[in-house]
Amino acid sequence: MENIYYLLIAFLICWYFIYQRQVAEAARRHIAAYCKKEGLQLISVARRVSRPSISKRDGIFILSTFDFEFSGDGESSYQGNLTLRGVKLDNVYLPPFKIN
Repeated sequence: MENIYYLLIAFLICWYFIYQRQVAEAARRHIAAYCKKEGLQLISVARRVSRPSISKRDGIFILSTFDFEFSGDGESSYQGNLTLRGVKLDNVYLPPFKIN
């Protein structure tokens, strides 16, 4: 009987890593689309934190925050952040930046 628990734990660990990869790919797509829409140059993307969260509207989900670097004029770089609820876009924050 305890072998079933070991298999369940191994399955959950594998699922979590695969899910985190899907979240990272969704974040990259959202950031790339946002930068293209706003006419910005995307430089890099990095995950800051991912944690389980609960809300009455969405139930249980994983809240992930990503930092990304972008440029508005091609010379300087700025850092913004993006928040995802699961794989859905929740919020994008950009600091004031210089445009070309």
